[in-house]
Amino acid sequence: MRYEDFQFLLFDHRPDGVLMVTLNRPEALNATNRRMHWELTQVWGVADADPAVKVIVVTGAGDRAFSAGGDLTMVEDMANDQATTLQVMREASDIVYNMLACEKPIVSAINGVAVGAGLAVALLADVSIMAEEARLTDGHTRLGVSAGDHAAIVWPLLCGMAKAKYYLMTAEFIGGQEAERIGLVTFCTPRAEVLSKALAIAASLARGSQTAIRATKKSLNNWMRLAGPTFDNSLALEMLCFLGPDVQEGLAALRGKRAPDFPSARLPRA
Repeated sequence: MRYEDFQFLLFDHRPDGVLMVTLNRPEALNATNRRMHWELTQVWGVADADPAVKVIVVTGAGDRAFSAGGDLTMVEDMANDQATTLQVMREASDIVYNMLACEKPIVSAINGVAVGAGLAVALLADVSIMAEEARLTDGHTRLGVSAGDHAAIVWPLLCGMAKAKYYLMTAEFIGGQEAERIGLVTFCTPRAEVLSKALAIAASLARGSQTAIRATKKSLNNWMRLAGPTFDNSLALEMLCFLGPDVQEGLAALRGKRAPDFPSARLPRA
């Protein structure tokens, strides 16, 4: 892959060695369609292999969303086709492990709502800056599938098991100030300052000892690698849920903008 091969990611190569990557589907709140989801597996290796890049900053196009998760059309395809589900499962795994394998620091500028696959990129970054006005949620249980993508590998490390269990099971939205308070993100700032703070941190990292910074990242990422089997299991369980009846109701509820009536939540008839 070359930078010009990407269709839904924009690149800004800065002279200080910072590469800004922008998720670029603003008309869909930067939701990941099939192509963007795949591109998010590839971009980390491309940037890691580029000698002109020292630090990566990732953000979303527009001022409304970092990424609104998986495009509902993609989700519908998964619910109706096992081959699609297996392909997305491989890609979801690759996003996580390729971000962990990228030696260069990644800084996320969470400028708006972050959900699902987009949230995985936001929270797996080494430093995360979130707008006070932004909101995030893993969101999977709202759809009728178990928390997968990235949650099991990183949420307990970031905010502790008690908060991780609550927010992942309820899929409640979390604002910027609360996300910083519980340790889910590094910093919370007003929306107008998110990108400038992310770029300032990236520039500072780019001026530092690259060997020392990359070795530190690699060492600390081993905590997440220890949770690899847990993540792999969570991803498999998530994909099994995509093949069940609850996700059909979850999709219908999301499209109809109503509360879901999940089959698994109905009491058995007497």
